[in-house]
Amino acid sequence: MSLNTWFAFFAASWAISFSPGPGAIAAMASGLKYGFKRGYWTTIGLILGILVQFVLVAVGLGALLAASELAFSVVKWLGVGYLIYLGWRQFRTDSAPVAVEAGQPESFRIRDLVARGCLINITNPKGTVFLLAVVPQFLDLSQPLTLQYVVIAATLCFTDLVAMGCYTTLAARMLKLLRSPRHIRWLNRTFGALFILAGTVLASFSHHK
Repeated sequence: MSLNTWFAFFAASWAISFSPGPGAIAAMASGLKYGFKRGYWTTIGLILGILVQFVLVAVGLGALLAASELAFSVVKWLGVGYLIYLGWRQFRTDSAPVAVEAGQPESFRIRDLVARGCLINITNPKGTVFLLAVVPQFLDLSQPLTLQYVVIAATLCFTDLVAMGCYTTLAARMLKLLRSPRHIRWLNRTFGALFILAGTVLASFSHHK
């Protein structure tokens, strides 16, 4: 991969990472509930999910997912169900403001946030198909592919870490400003509705698109 090609992908990665989607909603929901330092663990999970999807594309399983109606549908509907479940949970979450500077809340577990972020990206076949369509455009087939895959994956992970960090920070700042239970309740309902909307959008996605 030439330096010019990498710069082109680097620029494209920012647009990819900042594009609204289930990952951005998850990052903001975690920032709202836990603040930045704790909520950012969701982003770590999202990155792990991206890496899993990238491996699927790199080894060719992404092509199977794109070509097989059954495989695509199974993963898609798992993703739809999971997003709607997250939306329902967020919609019904406690309306009490979170004390960001206080001790770690009992309900906070790093592995739960990481697993949640990872599952959101793994069960989004749209991301796999998207990577399958985009990544080959930046590969130099005359050069070894392994190093190129590593560079592309590292670049995408970097821009996603920054983008999701921005989303988490935005929500955490909202958390610090809004202390009314009524405000928190409506914010939780808004994020819950966004999760459900994301699931609805995913349900309408076809591997032919």
